[in-house]
Amino acid sequence: MEPELLHGVTDGVATVVLHHPAKRNAMTAAMWAALPPLLETLAADPQVRVLVLTGAGGTFCAGADISTLRGSPDEAQALAVRAEEALAAFPKPTLAAVKGHCVGGGAQLAGACDMRFAEEGALFGVTPAKLGIVYPASATRRLVSLVGPGAAKYLLFSGELIDSERALRTGFVDEVLPADALDKRVAEFTRVLVSRSQLTQAAAKEFADGRTDRDAHWSAQARASDDTAEGVAAFLERREPRFTWTVPR
Repeated sequence: MEPELLHGVTDGVATVVLHHPAKRNAMTAAMWAALPPLLETLAADPQVRVLVLTGAGGTFCAGADISTLRGSPDEAQALAVRAEEALAAFPKPTLAAVKGHCVGGGAQLAGACDMRFAEEGALFGVTPAKLGIVYPASATRRLVSLVGPGAAKYLLFSGELIDSERALRTGFVDEVLPADALDKRVAEFTRVLVSRSQLTQAAAKEFADGRTDRDAHWSAQARASDDTAEGVAAFLERREPRFTWTVPR
């Protein structure tokens, strides 16, 4: 099969699968270019509450398809940055489910997600120093915010791979699961996310990502929403809440 992005929506969870098994799901130029419009479509779908990014088979993503760098490295990097920024800007919770290699452009995509769950044995690396590439400023800042400047410099300067336990210690990964338990845990956790208030999640995502000009906006959204009243009523009545606020299209 041709390299492509596969996707589907089930019970409020959109799953995007990086599919290029011949090269461990390495991202081609066409795959980078296809990601932003796909994310735009999924963000506009009111049925989508959470997005999971994963790779086909037993690996997440081995990076950019190096053959795409033979033409214009600057153009190839620009495609990757646009995809990364589109993923980071997705207005609903995003989770990278990582098996196997998560390297280079794969780590760039995983880092743009809100959370990362990994299977034991996964390997992580940021490898531009092996190719003489200047890592994008946006991706560098995002990496520093996740793991701190020391760990970010270790990864960027050396290009060395780290295992899932070290990725957990540095903060790049949020949970590490035993082999064959990742899919079940992702399904359980995304069900939790789907059940929670989108209002809370959307506001928290902007605040956590450093946006400082939307305090009044979110206060107004909260006042106009029934989510708080519903959440309190559900708690007192010992039932599951039925939140109704949705991300505006």
